[in-house]
Amino acid sequence: IQGWHDGEIKQVLLTPGDSPAANYAFDVTPARLVTGLITERGICTASEEGVLSLYPEKRK
Repeated sequence: IQGWHDGEIKQVLLTPGDSPAANYAFDVTPARLVTGLITERGICTASEEGVLSLYPEKRK
């Protein structure tokens, strides 16, 4: 966790650096309200075709 404290940016390690744990589920927004996605490859519509436009190697 990183944050501002006493005028400085501070960091606190919550788990060991080599921990295999990951938790990507942080939002419970209903799918019908999601219209777009932001990924490391760009922005696309929240649809199969939109995602495949950014990841063409995943096309069948």
